[in-house]
Amino acid sequence: MTIRYAAALTAALVLSGAVDAQSVNQRQGRQQQRINQGVATGHLTAREAVRDERQQGRIDATEARMRANNGGHLNGNQRAKLENRQNRASARIYNSKHNSRHY
Repeated sequence: MTIRYAAALTAALVLSGAVDAQSVNQRQGRQQQRINQGVATGHLTAREAVRDERQQGRIDATEARMRANNGGHLNGNQRAKLENRQNRASARIYNSKHNSRHY
């Protein structure tokens, strides 16, 4: 019985790490899609798109650094920091897409 419990616990931990990486990467992908869509429709200027993509790149680099320092995983505090930065980036993308500048 203990072997089954240990195996189930190990599987849950491995899957939670995979889900964690997937959700962070999915969010980054969605943000990039929003930037691309804004450029395609003309709601984002080239300069705004570059600025927003640069911000996404900095978030990606921060995530990589956090994972490297923590054995490839993110703890709850690190996830919260990344989510906060993605929330701010999302608001910036929204504001850029909904201002009066178009090309």
